[in-house]
Amino acid sequence: MSDNLTVKCPGCGKQTKWRKDNPDRPFCSASCKNQDFVAWANEDHRIPGQPDFDDILSQDLENAERLH
Repeated sequence: MSDNLTVKCPGCGKQTKWRKDNPDRPFCSASCKNQDFVAWANEDHRIPGQPDFDDILSQDLENAERLH
């Protein structure tokens, strides 16, 4: 990629250069990167799944609790 390429930071929307020496790319800073991580950890961001899979996980957890 060219050193002149700029991308929009997914956190704040600021235009930032896409550079190999930016360990936080595609984010503009560690702060934006960390805020995104916290949002995923708090489940503010989600990737939709199949409800059937969620039901299986719930059943497995219930069964595991009964064993203890």
